[in-house]
Amino acid sequence: MLKLENLHVSIDGRLVLRGVDLEIGDGEVHVLFGPNGSGKTSLAMSILGYPGYRVISGRIIFDGVDITDKPMDERVRMGIGAVFQNPPKIYGVRLKDLIKIISKSKVNSAEISGLMDRLNIDSSLLNRYLNVGFSGGEVKRSEIAQVLAMKPKLMILDEPDSGVDLDNLQLIGRELAENFKDRSGLIITHHGYILNYVKPVKAHVMINGVIVCDGEPEKILNRIRESGYRWCRKCYEMKMSERL
Repeated sequence: MLKLENLHVSIDGRLVLRGVDLEIGDGEVHVLFGPNGSGKTSLAMSILGYPGYRVISGRIIFDGVDITDKPMDERVRMGIGAVFQNPPKIYGVRLKDLIKIISKSKVNSAEISGLMDRLNIDSSLLNRYLNVGFSGGEVKRSEIAQVLAMKPKLMILDEPDSGVDLDNLQLIGRELAENFKDRSGLIITHHGYILNYVKPVKAHVMINGVIVCDGEPEKILNRIRESGYRWCRKCYEMKMSERL
């Protein structure tokens, strides 16, 4: 579903990804860990084709098609959906109208109604401008509702478990777990709380724009919790020395 080949990306002249190789199979969910500033969000933005993220070298293959040079809107139409860590407020656009535009003919009104109920999104939230006056949990539930209404082939979730309480995390986690049964995904997380609900098949750790190790999600998360990213930095140093 997604293949990154030796991807190098810069933003404002600064290299943020330094030769990333990653492959996510059809129907697979992967998780990406890493300290702040390691390039995790830059990786998500690069896959999406977000303006300003310039591919210096390497390729992005999605569903068998090279999308390295394709614009963001075309990538979304092809089936890439994303939940952003800090989505903007959009005055003048109501959540219910955006959901209707996003879903088009992919989701009928009954399915939308069921999705809203399961995520505890009532009419008062649907009638408000997007993210204006929303709590942290409401923003996350709104973002999840939008991406699920798209029915994408690949979902990229940037910190879906940050800034939400346990009740909201449970709602989000259960809904994502159900929807990941028939699509691929890349989850970016610091704390790993979302993994109580979603069970990825593989974990990766990113340091300074490089994926330095891969493995079983539970084992890698436990090691991070026990000793932080010190061991990963050693892997980074070894990996960079191999490239010299």
